[in-house]
Amino acid sequence: MNRNTESPQKPEQRDEAQDIDLVELLRRLWCSRRLILKITGICFVIGLLLAIFGSKEYTAGCQFVPQTKSNMASSGMASLAALAGVNISSLMGSDQLISPMVYPNVMNSTAYRRDLLRTEIHLEGEEEPVTLLTYLSDKKYRKLSVGGAILKYTIGLPGVIIRAIKGDPDERDSTLAGNGGDYPFIVLTKEERKAIRALKKIVTMKVEEKKGYVVMLAHMPEARAAAEVAESAVQLLQQYITDFKLQKVQGNLDFIQARYEETRQEYERIQEYRAAYMDANQGLSTNRATTTVEKLDNEYNLAFDLYQSMASQLEQARIHVKETTPVFTFIDPVTMPVRPSKPRRMMTLVGFTFFGLVLGCGYVFARPALQQIFGEEKREE
Repeated sequence: MNRNTESPQKPEQRDEAQDIDLVELLRRLWCSRRLILKITGICFVIGLLLAIFGSKEYTAGCQFVPQTKSNMASSGMASLAALAGVNISSLMGSDQLISPMVYPNVMNSTAYRRDLLRTEIHLEGEEEPVTLLTYLSDKKYRKLSVGGAILKYTIGLPGVIIRAIKGDPDERDSTLAGNGGDYPFIVLTKEERKAIRALKKIVTMKVEEKKGYVVMLAHMPEARAAAEVAESAVQLLQQYITDFKLQKVQGNLDFIQARYEETRQEYERIQEYRAAYMDANQGLSTNRATTTVEKLDNEYNLAFDLYQSMASQLEQARIHVKETTPVFTFIDPVTMPVRPSKPRRMMTLVGFTFFGLVLGCGYVFARPALQQIFGEEKREE
């Protein structure tokens, strides 16, 4: 029985085949060089228009280190007390830091972004400041530039088509926001939803965990507005972090404050009653009057000691609140930008040119397969 066996291909033959394939690819590119140059030229023109007419964007930001009062001394005291068998950690309370990794979650929360939309910014041509909500929801402040229109109807054309097919989700507006009622949850209006979506691209944060600092950035078409948004964003973040950190100690302070007011009023009541009784019973030396005065003195001393003790606890609670309050140490504070961060003209031009070159070469390689597919469809028809 005869067996058909194929002889293994020699290395010289494989190298020769690879050289032939590479030469064939280069020959195909050379023959279609005009088409590739046309596609590259079109992309070059688009990149040039974007580089010239692209809308300006200014970036303002800051770098800060989240800090709070160190609890090293308290930890050392707790360790010494533990050697004696005394546990004072429950008495001293917990001063754990809130991790900076939580900051992006706070910044992306609906409540934070809704409060940030109340920021007032100054725009060129406007006498009065406008809120960030008005700026992001009113179309007169968000005009589409020439570069934006080119980018929208070239690279962004698929997204425009998809949104046109799906429709605007804001058209299906909830009726809760228009009823004007009080709800135990957040209800966003149509304008607020649009502004919050746009706000995700305006305010960004980057946590440098290894280096130990946080970067907050704001991107706006005007320099002053970018600085105002960045300053408001970092202040609002500090306020939110402070509220989270002080939630427990502030509750303790409020409780002690209420007890302090009660003891103060009781002390003043006993003090006034004692003074009035002694004024009305001057010169009396009876045992009953003496006993009543001694009783009032005891009540007065007890009320005074309790009042003094609550005053001391109130002052300690206030000090503890100040010690626990987080503080942002700014490495680089917010500064009004001088030069725009976008458009990056040279990078845009080089990027579109390279994209056109890759697109042209890819079309040349895929054209035979496309011609075969569409040719077979025509023959079938």
